[in-house]
Amino acid sequence: MAREKKPVHKVQMTDGKRNIIQQLLHEYDIQSAEDIQDALKDLLGGTIKEMMEAEMDDHLGYEKSERSDTDDYRNGYKSKRINSSYGSMNIQVPQDRKSTFEPQVVKKHHILIICADGLSGIKEAIATAFPKTEYQRCIVHQVRNTMNRLKYKNTYISNEQFRCIDRRSIESALL
Repeated sequence: MAREKKPVHKVQMTDGKRNIIQQLLHEYDIQSAEDIQDALKDLLGGTIKEMMEAEMDDHLGYEKSERSDTDDYRNGYKSKRINSSYGSMNIQVPQDRKSTFEPQVVKKHHILIICADGLSGIKEAIATAFPKTEYQRCIVHQVRNTMNRLKYKNTYISNEQFRCIDRRSIESALL
């Protein structure tokens, strides 16, 4: 069975886009495709920060540096690491004094992966509580469960084999 082809995005160049590209080339001194990705990563982080600032303004009902009669104020920033197609980046998430601000651009407690033992029903529980989260069985628990099923005289040989596999996987990850 043939795979479905993904639709190809057709670029529509306008004068506004050309101006933005010229400004990017000038601002970031772009010489290569890697420079373009670095510039876009920087722009993505800045855009997310500005969007969260606007969300905070909307949440509090006033802009930054304005006075207000409410008892909820800005309370600094919290650093958060996010992953994107451009790589990982640290952003500063604004906070309020009452801790009622829930950013929508980068949501709180967004869990990507859960590493746990193989309890019965844990996959279903994770899928219910965190639908977009990936489940991974813990290596330590996998090895323990395997070793418990072996005869005692075979555990030494198996331990050596597991160490060899573990070393190889670490070495290949470093290369």
